[in-house]
Amino acid sequence: MQDEKRAATTSGYPMLAVLPITIATGIAGAIMLGGAAFKILGLLIAILAGICLAGFYMVAPNEGRVLQLFGQYVGTDRALGLRWANPFYSKQRVSLRIRNFESGQLKVNDSAGNPIEIAAVVVWRVVDTAEAVFEVDDYEDYVAIQSEAAIRNMATSYPYDDHEGESITLRGSANEIGDILKVEVQERLGKAGVEVLEARISHLAYAPEIASAMLQRQQASAIVAARGKIVEGAVSMVEAALQQLSARQILELDANSKATLVSNLLVILCSDRAAQPVVNSGTSSG
Repeated sequence: MQDEKRAATTSGYPMLAVLPITIATGIAGAIMLGGAAFKILGLLIAILAGICLAGFYMVAPNEGRVLQLFGQYVGTDRALGLRWANPFYSKQRVSLRIRNFESGQLKVNDSAGNPIEIAAVVVWRVVDTAEAVFEVDDYEDYVAIQSEAAIRNMATSYPYDDHEGESITLRGSANEIGDILKVEVQERLGKAGVEVLEARISHLAYAPEIASAMLQRQQASAIVAARGKIVEGAVSMVEAALQQLSARQILELDANSKATLVSNLLVILCSDRAAQPVVNSGTSSG
C-alpha cells in the first residue's frame, strides 16, 4: 500500500524570474561570444533553461498534484499557487474537494424478502492522494460501484417497516440507517484514500408490484392501532362513569344493570356513528 508523502518542490515565482533571464543570456552568449565552444555552451544553457520551463504547474485550493518520475511515486504537492519541480516529473491533478455521489434507484429485497426501491447520497472526499491514484484504477468509478454495493448490502440486512417489532427499520430509523450506511461505505472506500463524510437514504419505496398490497397492510395496521386507542379510552370513561354514579349514590345498580350500562356505553363510545336517542312512548293497552 502506497501512503501519501510530501514532495520536495519549490515556489515557481523565483524560477519564473531566473529561467527567462538564463534563456536570454544563453542565446545572447551564443550570438555575441566568439569561438564555437562558447556558442555551443550558450545554446546548451538556453536549451536546458527552456526544458526547465516544463517544470511549472499550478496548484488550486483543495487540490493536490501527484508527482511521478518515470513511473515512480515521488510525492504529493499540496502547496497553493505557482509551483516548480523537476520538469521530467509527471504531475497528476487530484481534487480534494467535497463531492456527492447519488446512486440510481436500486431494486433489492429487504430482510423480509419484500422487493423495494432504494437510493442514497454519499458525501465524500479524497484524503490520501497516493492511495486514490495507485491503489485503484479509477477512484471516482470505485466510489460509485462500491457505494451502490454497500447500499444493496445494507438494504438486505434490515426490514422496510416495523411489522414484527424490529428495533431498526429502513423507513423508521433514518438516522441509525444513515450511520450504518456511512460505516459500511467507509470500510469499502478506505483503501482508496477516500473519507466518507455523510451517507443518507434519498429514496425509499416498495416496488410497484407490491406497493398497493403493502399500502393496504399499513392502512389496516393504522386502523387496528386507532381502534385500540378508542377501546382503551372508552373503558376508562365507562370505569369513571360507574365510579361517579356509585360515589354520588345516583343509582344503585345490580350486576345485570351494570353489565347493560357498560355494554350500552361501550357501543356508544366505540361506534363510528353518533348515538341515536330512543324515546320511550310507553306501552299500549289492548
